[in-house]
Amino acid sequence: MASNGNLALKVGVFYDGSYFSHISNYYNYVHAHRRRIHIGGLHDYVRHMIADRERTEPGLCHIIDAHFFRGRFSAKDANEKANQLYYDRVFDEVLMYNGVQTHYLPVKDQNGRKREKGVDVLMALETYELCMLKRYDIVVLIAGDGDHVPLVRKIHALGCKTMLLAWDFEFTDEESGMPQVTRTSNDLWNEVSYPMAMHDRIDEGLKDQDALVEELFVTREGPREEEGRVEPVTARYTEEDIDDERHRSTIMSLHKGYGFIRYPDNNLFFLHGDLQDVDFADLMVDDEVEFNLGVNDKGQRIALNITRVTVDA
Repeated sequence: MASNGNLALKVGVFYDGSYFSHISNYYNYVHAHRRRIHIGGLHDYVRHMIADRERTEPGLCHIIDAHFFRGRFSAKDANEKANQLYYDRVFDEVLMYNGVQTHYLPVKDQNGRKREKGVDVLMALETYELCMLKRYDIVVLIAGDGDHVPLVRKIHALGCKTMLLAWDFEFTDEESGMPQVTRTSNDLWNEVSYPMAMHDRIDEGLKDQDALVEELFVTREGPREEEGRVEPVTARYTEEDIDDERHRSTIMSLHKGYGFIRYPDNNLFFLHGDLQDVDFADLMVDDEVEFNLGVNDKGQRIALNITRVTVDA
């Protein structure tokens, strides 16, 4: 296998999908940068980091494969979540655009809770098999679980090096008030050839305005991507797009500056700017609201002119 700057390096990138989604959500909703991770930018970063460690040029580091592994809701379950089917399709398009192949297993119902089952095993088997077939020089893992240690050892036995993109951070969840902690397995960290503490590298790079780090994130003008969620965009519409009838339903979910109202068949998106006589911060899930139906520039139905229904004492 290639090991010097005179030869091109074959690179395979493998995503633990749930882990990556968790990281992307952290940067989008919690971290001060308020951006999602951009897959294309992440791949470019990987090429530069490999080039630095292998003493070669980024142009000689070729990502010939990228694979994403995650559990996935059934169509029925996803349809019961606000616009989840739409989000899943958008994320698939993002992965496809960036040359990432998807591997999904059905999310299982276990004791009344939805859980991923077998995804780590699938990821290990596929990664090892592809490593034997493609003869990668370096396998890059976006993961944090110690369950991947046996995979790393098997990969090393094939004469292939490994790089780990890992994050450690903690924060307090605003809704529950509970601390949320993400830690990379020490065993996994110590096993790989090139461990990368991404949380520190990103914070330092953003502080220093490192262009390579800044390109790790989706721009405001760029695609709304990652994790099966879509960053809401301003809904543009004209008076002709709004009906005159007032409709009534309840708030299904609230996020940072936007939410969804229960409405058949796919629920209704709304922005905080479309509220009347009520502050977004004062809304609660299950509040009853009245609204007009509108259509945004993508032809999707949305809720407009929203007022909260007051209950007489």
